[in-house]
Amino acid sequence: QVQLVESGGDLVQPGGSLRLSCAASGNIFSINAMGWYRQAPGKQRELVAEVSNGGSTNYADSVKGRFTISRDTAKNTVYLSMNSLKPEDTATYSCDVQGTLLRGVRFHSWGQGTQVTVSS
Repeated sequence: QVQLVESGGDLVQPGGSLRLSCAASGNIFSINAMGWYRQAPGKQRELVAEVSNGGSTNYADSVKGRFTISRDTAKNTVYLSMNSLKPEDTATYSCDVQGTLLRGVRFHSWGQGTQVTVSS
């Protein structure tokens, strides 16, 4: 089994910054991709950013130039640095991890989420 622990969510004023962290643990052989999704009340879940095992990244148009995703392969951890935060960034942010377990099967796990609130 794979466990994901997210942290870093907080209440911040518009224009502020936050950095989210997601650490994966368990019987993991390798991780192929890690990403962040978000969901606001009454809205559908959307992809914010993702990074592959090769280091390539992908961002939602709404966060390009403001958010940066990065990973520490040795620590099985992914980060999301968020700058110039806007009220519309308010949402529950969830970590998504895909990879292979020690027993040779693929896995796809989600974290419980961390709350980001942007308000004055």
